Amino acid sequence: MRIDAHQHFWHYRASDFPWIDDAMGELKRDFLPPDLAAEREACGIEATIAVQARPVLEETDFLLDLAEREASIVGVVGWVDLEADDLDATLERWHGSRLCGFRHLIQDESDPSDYLRRGDVQRGVQRLQRAGWCYDVLVTAAHLPATLDFCRACDAHTLVLDHLGKPDVRSHLESVRRSAFDDWRREFARLGELPHLACKVSGLITEADWQRWRPEDLRPYLDVALETFGERRLLFGSDWPVCRVAGDYRAAFALVDDWATERGLDRDALFGGNAQRWYGLMPPPALDADLDTRLDTWLDTQAHSSTQERRP
Repeated sequence: MRIDAHQHFWHYRASDFPWIDDAMGELKRDFLPPDLAAEREACGIEATIAVQARPVLEETDFLLDLAEREASIVGVVGWVDLEADDLDATLERWHGSRLCGFRHLIQDESDPSDYLRRGDVQRGVQRLQRAGWCYDVLVTAAHLPATLDFCRACDAHTLVLDHLGKPDVRSHLESVRRSAFDDWRREFARLGELPHLACKVSGLITEADWQRWRPEDLRPYLDVALETFGERRLLFGSDWPVCRVAGDYRAAFALVDDWATERGLDRDALFGGNAQRWYGLMPPPALDADLDTRLDTWLDTQAHSSTQERRP
């Protein structure tokens, strides 16, 4: 199954989406499954993972309700209050749904690095992990050192880094862009050492100049991601409809698809198999026996160190 591992749906209200500013006027409307279907199918994508865009419980319920009515949504990355007294009861309420993980808009915190290093935040994510949930990490390149600390502390289950850690690729000055690239690559490479962390090749065109980006300018970032994480820890995501500020669904897809073809990558893994494994959506196709064994052994080791049972 070919899966887009990162896209969004919403009913738009300005108060619900303060991050959508006037420069993103294209996004100030509803985006629902019928709006995506034709573009997704034209690119041969059969299914998607719908990812939260609001930090409220209602967002998770909204996406899960869509998933119940729309067969193409095979997973939901929702939101939950990590500090809530009734966290366990809330998780139990979603048992048996298409929920496959959680995310918080960490990049929007007043001090994302401080947030990532907070003990209460890490303990909350660890609770989710011990229950068997994956956790998406949404940060920018400036926060990768703190992200490394966070990911090291939260190692009871899988994590997924969104949008390659949002490198700064927008500058028109070659010297500035090169310096930013080198800084990002150095910190990004350290994350690849963590076996429980995967990475989404997504969101690049919106980090670039929206009107002037070219695929050849973005391929070096994809190459670093491949060098750092390898074929079995990369997941394609369109970041639709956010990508529309810089290009349509086809543009976001073609950037990764053309690059993967040129590099001779296992496209079944990149466009579906890896998402199935890292989010536990369903039994994935056989990808790599050695990798499967190592990942399963690692997850079993983490589970045995916990007194809580993992979510079925």
